[in-house]
Amino acid sequence: MDASQPRFGGPTRRRSFTPAQKLDHVAAYEAALAQGGGGAYLRQEGLYSSQTEWRRLRDAGVLAGKSAGAKIGRPTAEQSEIARLRRQLDLAQRRLSRTEAALDIMGKTHALLEEISKGAQDQSGPKRR
Repeated sequence: MDASQPRFGGPTRRRSFTPAQKLDHVAAYEAALAQGGGGAYLRQEGLYSSQTEWRRLRDAGVLAGKSAGAKIGRPTAEQSEIARLRRQLDLAQRRLSRTEAALDIMGKTHALLEEISKGAQDQSGPKRR
């Protein structure tokens, strides 16, 4: 290819996304990620994994309520702290639900074993000679 010639079709213009489009892409990416197709979604849409930084902006509340031409800056320290605490709370809630389920199972197992041992004691009864 000759360096003096422009690329076929000329240079392409850089794409830009509105905050609403970014939120839509983040939601679709997370849905695809849950099914194991996160990378495929990014390739299909022509996005880069660095653009998933939009998730961090969404979690910090920077994208919410912004109009199409509004400037989106970095999250403030407060917004970053709120996002970090929300992630921490979500993790703690998931751990709590797992622990509650495990305790429920252990309680049922304990009750079943008590019932089995009482039944075994009742069947053996006193021995006669």
